[in-house]
Amino acid sequence: MAFGGGLDSDNEVMSEINMTPLVDVMLVLLIIFIITVPVLTHSVKVDLPRVSNEKQEIKPQTVTLTVKADGAVFWDDAPIDAAALELKLSEQAQKQPQPEVHIRGDKAAPYEHVLKTMAAVQQSGLLKLGFISEPAA
Repeated sequence: MAFGGGLDSDNEVMSEINMTPLVDVMLVLLIIFIITVPVLTHSVKVDLPRVSNEKQEIKPQTVTLTVKADGAVFWDDAPIDAAALELKLSEQAQKQPQPEVHIRGDKAAPYEHVLKTMAAVQQSGLLKLGFISEPAA
């Protein structure tokens, strides 16, 4: 009985640990690491091209609509009537990227005139609408 440790009966507990499977597993792992480590550290020198990391963003144009106190509307400082305004807004809505529309309303202008201009912008399909105001002094 080479592995029995001199036991006379089968009912006694074996007090020795069989080290052979543990040594076999450790040797296999050692061989795997010896083979893979040189592969991981080996690299090929390649001269890579250099590029700039800046965004190439196209700035959309800005359209400024001014609403005077008497209800007159100006397209970038040029007076425009309601029919021509709707036509120009629908043309601008077809552009890619769509322009930003900024509305500058006179402090004395009735809210109704500014609201009509906002409604015309919304109905034309333009998505970016903002307001221009002066900071408080």
